[in-house]
Amino acid sequence: MAVNTDRASNKPLIERRSIDYIPEAERHGRLFSQFTLWMGANLQITAIVTGALAVVLGGDVFWSLIGLLIGQLLGGGVMALHAAQGPKLGLPQMISSRVQFGVYGAAIPIVLVCLMYLGFTATGTVLSGQALGQLFGVSDSVGILIFASVIVLVTVLGYRVIHWIGRVASVIGVVAFVFLFWRLMSQTDVGALLQIRHFSWSSFLLAVSLAASWQIAFGPYVADYSRYLPSNTSAVKTFFAAGAGSVVGAQVAMILGVFAAASANGQFAGHEVAYIVGLGGTGATAALLYFSIAFGKVTISTLNSYGSFMCIATIISGFKGHLTVTRMQRLVFVLVIVGAATLIALLGQHSFLGAFKSFILFLLAFFTPWSAINLVDYYCITRERYDVPALADPNGRYGRWNLLGISVYVFGVLVQLPFISTKFYTGPLVAALGDVDISWIIGLLLPAVVYYVCAKKWHSAVPDQLILPVEQNSVVQPKTSGAGRAAAQA
Repeated sequence: MAVNTDRASNKPLIERRSIDYIPEAERHGRLFSQFTLWMGANLQITAIVTGALAVVLGGDVFWSLIGLLIGQLLGGGVMALHAAQGPKLGLPQMISSRVQFGVYGAAIPIVLVCLMYLGFTATGTVLSGQALGQLFGVSDSVGILIFASVIVLVTVLGYRVIHWIGRVASVIGVVAFVFLFWRLMSQTDVGALLQIRHFSWSSFLLAVSLAASWQIAFGPYVADYSRYLPSNTSAVKTFFAAGAGSVVGAQVAMILGVFAAASANGQFAGHEVAYIVGLGGTGATAALLYFSIAFGKVTISTLNSYGSFMCIATIISGFKGHLTVTRMQRLVFVLVIVGAATLIALLGQHSFLGAFKSFILFLLAFFTPWSAINLVDYYCITRERYDVPALADPNGRYGRWNLLGISVYVFGVLVQLPFISTKFYTGPLVAALGDVDISWIIGLLLPAVVYYVCAKKWHSAVPDQLILPVEQNSVVQPKTSGAGRAAAQA
């Protein structure tokens, strides 16, 4: 523990690593930080609104809560399996996709992930702009600009500051949510709401899908925040630390959303931030709640922006070769990402966001197959035996394009289309299922089975063990095979 503390104390405030492998000497942090980071990321207004949708769209309170919990556990399990890869590989999540898609081919899902997180950042910026506008007595547009400036600062500072923000956000979130729950309980007969039961499979599955999709959406970047943990960190403990933080935080937020929407008598939709703050009171109390809402969005919006930065750097490095990102380049990347999200937020804050959020949910269909392929390959086919140096070599073990992974990915996207239900696109089988979107179930299960069967027969040669880069001037030298040393020195 002392060594771990010393490591952390010697790290600069501004992160100097980007998508490159994290040497053992620079590993630091504790598992508890994974719990606080992901709990803080979920104790926020968008999660409240997501939970409220289960009731707003016709669901029963009791069965909505059960459905949301089941969805959290299913989706949280997928998310946490990705988190467990971080300490072992020491890499950002999406760069490991080169094993399944090829060094160039990995750009296919990464581009779509970038678009999705750009949209999530934009929608979160709108809600935060509303809160800051109320807090400072300015317009929502000015609030959006203030929030965007904070996101740029925190994203540029990087990993350590993001985790610190996560811990603070967890404390503020817990205090705010306990207060809001107390106020809600004092104003609403929750027992009566729970006793009004009308079970509907379509509404129940909708609640499951809302929560599961919420959790699965973290998959493409969750390992970005566990990759600094020491490589001997237990994968099981990493799984439970990240998964529990995310599931607990999201479920608490969504429970509040369900009760708030059920007791609002139609006043919740369209006035989400104002209604939630109104539960707590007015004056100084309202100001503190507006602050907690904005601060809660800082964590998740920073995660989205940081993840987008890592994805863009991964795409460029795949075609350009090894990429060392300077602090100035990081600033430029972040300014472009946050600037684009802010522009979307400013243009769409009044009318565009509904359609745009549907577009983002539509994009979820493009990375659930990625998640299935990545997890099956890592845990069932290669069994953690990656050749990390080869991930930067298009002429190496993984090649430029992996037709097996790309083909199964395309199959996984196409097979979901009949089951997608959004304003942007609705599949032909949705009506027969009661207008419930189950595409995420199809997108996880079928590609996983197909990839497993095909990879067992046609997968390229797998290393005998995990091959890591040779670490220069490091006390800890990871064991590599002869092939691994040659690849690292090439």
